[in-house]
Amino acid sequence: MIARLLSVFFWLLHWLPFPLLRLKGAVLGTLLYPLMARRRRIGLRNLELCFPDWSDAERRSVLRRHFRELASGFLCYSILLYGSERRIDRLVRREGVEHFENAAAKGPVIILLPHFLGLDFIAIRHSMSYSGASMYSAQRVGAFDQLLLRARTRFKNPVLIKRSEGIRPCVKALRDGYGFVYLPDQDLGPRESIFVPFFGQSAATIPALTRLTLLAKARVVPMVSEMTWTGFVQRYYPEWDNFPTGDIYTDTARMNTFIEDRVREMPSQYYWLHRRFKTRPEGEPSLY
Repeated sequence: MIARLLSVFFWLLHWLPFPLLRLKGAVLGTLLYPLMARRRRIGLRNLELCFPDWSDAERRSVLRRHFRELASGFLCYSILLYGSERRIDRLVRREGVEHFENAAAKGPVIILLPHFLGLDFIAIRHSMSYSGASMYSAQRVGAFDQLLLRARTRFKNPVLIKRSEGIRPCVKALRDGYGFVYLPDQDLGPRESIFVPFFGQSAATIPALTRLTLLAKARVVPMVSEMTWTGFVQRYYPEWDNFPTGDIYTDTARMNTFIEDRVREMPSQYYWLHRRFKTRPEGEPSLY
């Protein structure tokens, strides 16, 4: 029942022009900011840990903007669910595509995709042009999870691998010629994680990028999303040289540093409502 209601809701929304969806999302995000107390506290704490030199007013201003943009991104899933391929193509401005194509001409490619707003838009746009695969984690809200799966599989039949399946299907997809979209920057607990600095804090990080690169003899090309008032920017970055180094800590630290640099460029568009520093080294108190 909930899935059906959500479907109707998104179907009605998808008829609206993108700037109007953004505007409605901004209003929704403004309303949600005082209501979502727990997520607001997590977001403010994350910003405090990552930007200790900012004032409280600066952090609150960025988080308010984040809520507005996050709500806008949520409403824009209506386009991914019901918009035409042509409309999605028009809404995504692509930059640096040659970096991916040059790397793909030499062999398997891992696309490093951090958690910026609009990541599903650019991942789906990528899979409209190239064979794609990614690892998938179920969402807590089952009804939305169903819709998200539908949106991600509408075009070109991408390969979605459940996280519980492990790394082998990912390696196989890379060897079979699929560009593997890898989302690296969430705290998935202590199992298989190592502690690597992220904004000066020890952050539990899965070092799978190095393992995948070695096992599939792949190259790494980062891709970052940016939401604007007219659509999304899909920005590919140059293939990483001298990666992997053979040192998992060094490689994972390089990944986190790259993400840090992008966050500093557009701080309100990074996903701040996740407890990125939840897992602590043994003996350290909780940061939340």
